[in-house]
Amino acid sequence: MKIQYCTKCLFPSTKPDLKFNEEGVCTACTAYANRKVIDWEERRSEFLSLVAKYKNQDGSGWDCLIPVSGGKDSTAQVLKVLELGLNPLCVTATTCDLSPLGRENIENIKSLGVDYVEFSPNKVVRKKLNKFGLETVGDISWPEHLGIFTIPVRAAVQFKVPLIIWGENSQNEYGGPATAQESPHLNRRWLEEFGGLLGLRTSDVAEILEIPVKQLIPYTYPSDQELSEVGVTGVFLGHYFPWDGLSNYLLAQASGFKSYGKMIEGSAVDYENVDNFQTGIHDYFKFLKFGYGRATDLISMHIRRGRVSREQGLKIVIENDGKFPHSYLGKSLDEILEEISVDRDSFDRICDKFTNTSLFQMTESGLMRNKYGTPIKVNYDN
Repeated sequence: MKIQYCTKCLFPSTKPDLKFNEEGVCTACTAYANRKVIDWEERRSEFLSLVAKYKNQDGSGWDCLIPVSGGKDSTAQVLKVLELGLNPLCVTATTCDLSPLGRENIENIKSLGVDYVEFSPNKVVRKKLNKFGLETVGDISWPEHLGIFTIPVRAAVQFKVPLIIWGENSQNEYGGPATAQESPHLNRRWLEEFGGLLGLRTSDVAEILEIPVKQLIPYTYPSDQELSEVGVTGVFLGHYFPWDGLSNYLLAQASGFKSYGKMIEGSAVDYENVDNFQTGIHDYFKFLKFGYGRATDLISMHIRRGRVSREQGLKIVIENDGKFPHSYLGKSLDEILEEISVDRDSFDRICDKFTNTSLFQMTESGLMRNKYGTPIKVNYDN
């Protein structure tokens, strides 16, 4: 099959939930173009009114809760909230295979002057979920991609902090259904549709892997009754203030955030996804399934902002997207797989299982690959 690409950026038609208009422009580009007509001063006023409603008046609790990974975006979120005079509780759902650089950046967030809670799910259970996620839905970090949405909400209920301030709405930044793009709220419905479940329910996983349900509490969203008792509301900061990853990085860097220092494998920058050694595998499977990876995401955002031309961006994407994850952040693939008891032969079979062969050039012996081990797509542009 021939892949269709957005005529403005490099997003492909194979991207889930992405649509094109009559001019061949994708929904991510149209959503970004619509930001030009937004009255951001009015949005800022809306946000200030919102936080005034939830702000703790007697000092007995926190004004809001911020889910943080230690990355450049969550660092920028914390800085923005502190700038507005709020007293946040920062909550980290620990990543599946934390890098030393990720730990440094978490410690940096603590140094900004916030109260902080780090939640580390049962590692034995999580490794089982890592392996199951890789084998079943092609996502080695499935428990993390679910837990980053469930654990902060559970913390909001536990500590009775009704307002959760998330970062960007990924459906607006990366293109999704119009109603999801425009919504300022992250709730149970958003989680179930876009928040990492990938068709799996924790109750089903518990039964299949024979894991007691009580050991999957971190991956379970609170009940509606628990949410209503506290009055939990989750909002996207990116709905109220212009969102830009590079600007967030520069702001975070000025406040102690550290980048990798060189181009990250399969990426196009040195400052994104520096906390989890498993990310290279996750991004590679995305490429195998849908024919695009993290470099496409990043370069397309830069194209929309006029920082690179589409032609220049295409060259960067062809060079970097979908590289076989021989290593990530300096840790070898074999070391990463050993953590979850998966050998290389099994990994290769799982890769084959999730590869959409219609997106790649094939020979009798299998996928055609370039010098980096990247499968060669049937076409890289329209």
